[in-house]
Amino acid sequence: MALLKAVRVSDVPTLDVVVVPDIDVGAVGAVAWAKQQQQQRGAGGAGRFAVIGHRGKGMNALSSPDRRLQEVKENSVRSFNEAARFPVDYVEFDVQVTKDACPIIFHDNFIYTQQQGKVSDKRVTDLHLEEFLQYGPQNKEGKNGKPLLRKMKDGRIVNWDVQSDDPLCTLQEAFEKVNPRLGFNVELKFDDNLVYQEEELSRILHAILKVVFEYAKDRPIIFSSFQPDAAQLMRKLQSTYPVYFLTNGGTEIYTDVRRNSLEEAVKLCLASGMQGIVSEARAMFRFPAAIPMIKEADLSLLTYGTLNNVPEAVYMQHLMGVNGVIVDLVPEITKAISDLIIVPQTDMETVDLSSKALKDATSTPNFTRREISFLLRLIPELVQ
Repeated sequence: MALLKAVRVSDVPTLDVVVVPDIDVGAVGAVAWAKQQQQQRGAGGAGRFAVIGHRGKGMNALSSPDRRLQEVKENSVRSFNEAARFPVDYVEFDVQVTKDACPIIFHDNFIYTQQQGKVSDKRVTDLHLEEFLQYGPQNKEGKNGKPLLRKMKDGRIVNWDVQSDDPLCTLQEAFEKVNPRLGFNVELKFDDNLVYQEEELSRILHAILKVVFEYAKDRPIIFSSFQPDAAQLMRKLQSTYPVYFLTNGGTEIYTDVRRNSLEEAVKLCLASGMQGIVSEARAMFRFPAAIPMIKEADLSLLTYGTLNNVPEAVYMQHLMGVNGVIVDLVPEITKAISDLIIVPQTDMETVDLSSKALKDATSTPNFTRREISFLLRLIPELVQ
């Protein structure tokens, strides 16, 4: 897995000085130039910009040399509360439902352990809650759980070792134990390799909604999913909380065409009444014309991905009209955003992603073709 690192554009070769006709970028600096453009347009980007902690304080990249990505167990109560120490508005996490209909928080489709030197795996959704909670550290003092391992993208299976571990948890526990000021971005997690019938999707979503309606209280909630049918059905089943469609924005191709572009994402949202899109951040720079299209459709726009660990890339998205970012390096990116973006002092509460407030707060600046060209040339290596 590639090293995730919060960097400045000036630290990346060839990106600190970009010459555009009639613009002395080398003298002004990339961020200063962007600030000038924002000031010239007025208050187009002066509203709150949402920051969302990815799986809490950040995902675990166990093979990365960057120790920040093994600091605290992802998708855990501890990670969520650690993120709450910083100015994030929401934490994002992955919800699946066990065989006995309990919503739990876990990203991977399979869970791995090792006993007597033999590695074994089980599909998470085939486990009953009691068995799922037996993996990893335990809440009960003195009780040892099954060793928790993780399969990497390259096929290697490694110990899930982090500096600050924490037990696996349920969705109900998150509502009960996580700082109430934090909003929850609940990703409805499904296996890309499985075909789901509506009856099964309905059973899963009803189990999640039962917990949400009982324990959410006043906590801000948004739902999101890469699974188009699940996202549509969640919107159909309830109208209390907004539903966002997750997409790679064309950076990867799937058999389901609804997942293959921002245009398809907009179509899906409009057809089903969803309120927003969560896109891979690279798509914003590869297809910048999609942003005004999304805004004209009256949809909110968030992004995720490793590019959101680069402060300048996050700031550029803010200027382009993106409403918020999902980030791994929570301390570094929240600090960078506080330095780059002026937050209105009159509104320090959690950003409201459940109404038009967010969409209206961060209106889309009217970039010229030359300015768009500059943005695309500013971070080409990072986009690739």
